[in-house]
Amino acid sequence: MKLVIVESPTKAKTIGKFLDDDYVVESSYGHIRDLPRSKLGIDVEKNYTPQYLVPLKSRATLKKLKLAAAKSDEIVLATDEDREGEAIAWHLAQALGLDDKKTGKQETKKTERIVFHEITKSAIEEALTHPRALDMNLVNAQQARRVLDRLVGYKLSPFLWKKVAKGLSAGRVQSVAVRLIMERELEIRAFKPEEYWSVIARLTAKDAPFVATLASIGDAPMEKFSIPNEATAKAISADLSSASFAIAGITKKTLKKNPPPPFTTSTLQQEASKRLGYSSKKTMLLAQRLYENGFITYMRTDSLNLSKESLVAAKQYLTETFGAAYAADAPRVFKTKSRLAQEAHEAIRPTKPAETPDTIATAEAGEKKLYTLIWQRFLASQMPQATFDATGIEITAATPKGTNAKQYTLKANGTTRLFDGYLKVWPQKFKENELPVIQKDSVLALQGIDPEQHFTEPPPRFNEASLIKTLEEFGIGRPSTYAPIISVIQLRNYVKKEEGKFFPTEIGELVNKVLTENFPEVVDIGFTAKMEESLDSVAEGNEKWQDLIGSFYVPFAKNLETKYEEVKKTIADEPTNEVCEKCGKPMIIKFGRFGKFMACSGFPECKTTKQLPKDAPKTIGMKCPDCLASPERKDAPGEIVERKVSRGRARGKIFWGCAKYPACKYASWTDPRNPEADAAAPKAKTPEAEEEPEKEEAEKVE
Repeated sequence: MKLVIVESPTKAKTIGKFLDDDYVVESSYGHIRDLPRSKLGIDVEKNYTPQYLVPLKSRATLKKLKLAAAKSDEIVLATDEDREGEAIAWHLAQALGLDDKKTGKQETKKTERIVFHEITKSAIEEALTHPRALDMNLVNAQQARRVLDRLVGYKLSPFLWKKVAKGLSAGRVQSVAVRLIMERELEIRAFKPEEYWSVIARLTAKDAPFVATLASIGDAPMEKFSIPNEATAKAISADLSSASFAIAGITKKTLKKNPPPPFTTSTLQQEASKRLGYSSKKTMLLAQRLYENGFITYMRTDSLNLSKESLVAAKQYLTETFGAAYAADAPRVFKTKSRLAQEAHEAIRPTKPAETPDTIATAEAGEKKLYTLIWQRFLASQMPQATFDATGIEITAATPKGTNAKQYTLKANGTTRLFDGYLKVWPQKFKENELPVIQKDSVLALQGIDPEQHFTEPPPRFNEASLIKTLEEFGIGRPSTYAPIISVIQLRNYVKKEEGKFFPTEIGELVNKVLTENFPEVVDIGFTAKMEESLDSVAEGNEKWQDLIGSFYVPFAKNLETKYEEVKKTIADEPTNEVCEKCGKPMIIKFGRFGKFMACSGFPECKTTKQLPKDAPKTIGMKCPDCLASPERKDAPGEIVERKVSRGRARGKIFWGCAKYPACKYASWTDPRNPEADAAAPKAKTPEAEEEPEKEEAEKVE
């Protein structure tokens, strides 16, 4: 009998369907060994030796696997093909006694390691005919990551407990993600909107209406801030209102748009976030199920490779379903951007392209939706380009001759789809703007001039999709880590997600400040990315994992020892006028994992705690100008108070408003005690309007 061991019971069940009675398939239910939770578990004095143990929850599973192994002639380790899967296989070999611990050689019982990209009958049979030995380079890379994260977490967290607040924790990669979110927040807080204008002309040619945008004045092309204020915009509008319009030129060309590549882990998470509203954690959970049930290839990958068999199957399906015009003439090959991508892997794709979303055997709506996304994206990658007819019209507008005669140039652009190509399967938003049929000698008539005011906007806050994209661009984390990173920073209450956007919490902001000032290497983006490259070097066998750990830990430990002496407690307890309801001792304001709270000073004998009352808005000693100008409110005008926007894209930003809101909706982004600044700045939207992000902004973020 041959024993096949995988990580999950679902995977075991699927693989069991493809094997004959000579095989028994069992699950390890994930890692069979791990570092202890109650202590560091790393012997830093003995070359950073990890002290692995079998957790209580895994002991019954290990006992079952040992019994099955004793009855088997051959053991097949069939865990996932990535570093973590390789490490799980190695831990199984160690725990089951499949390796001689002194010599590293296998015992007489035959043990094999197999890997595969998809759970299909052909893939499993192919893997069984090409077994290999455990790849200790991959195992060591995973060990190095685990040891690094343990050292940072278990050494830095007590520092935060002592210097900030109890219950806090620090993570090597997660802290960098919090820093990215915090830096974006600081950009938004410091942002000052700048005014600019555009001018649109509404024209007709042969009674067919269209619009043209001002493109240049004389020889000077229009830049973003070329029209800085309303006065300039009105002057230009007055000129154009009396101008004569003529067509200076018409250009026509065909635009082609290439299909996107098939999914990698990060792009799948990004697209599922944008199109389905799924968190990265939910996306990976659903993808794991699809993989284990044999519907898609392995879902943790940064490669864009596609097997020859999948390309042949895709072309056949496209030709039979949509016609030959919708199948690319030759297989389309995509180049992976990441230098460190594991090219031996494949992109995420359906195992059987002909198996449509309507035919897969799953009743889970979420799985079906995600499969649809993967199926559409893969097929689209092997379809022809979408083509568009693009027309550009250049229009001159000459003002009447005289001392102030000027010539303006306007442009109108139109796009019409000629062939949908890959868009037939992978729909994308393209704004089609069909211009009327215009000849160069066509007579143009002016219908009106529309000056439009705009203000620059702050950079958008991160959502899951944009944060994952940024992490990938900086080389922080790997396919298997994006979802855990985002989950952990929310679980620790360092960031909160509201309306799909990430906001740093008060405690997250404080922890980021402490780490940035005292342990810059831990939260440095470049340093963290370089560490990922070093882990890849270990995986390639070019660096010893213990050397990598030592190069980080020795200076880190020395700095930590120094900071314990230098850094004073960041937050001191604040006294209050309240007394404890239970024991009568004074109540104090403390800072915990979830922010400030009130607690009894008699702790630990008295454990009374309660939430802080909400702060009243701060007045500035000025009456509301709108109330003073209102006949109904001038006798009892409201006070101007300082507030913070509580929701929407401007959350956390300070503005000044009337205390009588919503009866009075006066609001300003700038302090009304400085009237010159207030006059030049845009008015703040009322708090109720700020609660929902504008559609245009939401689309831009996506």
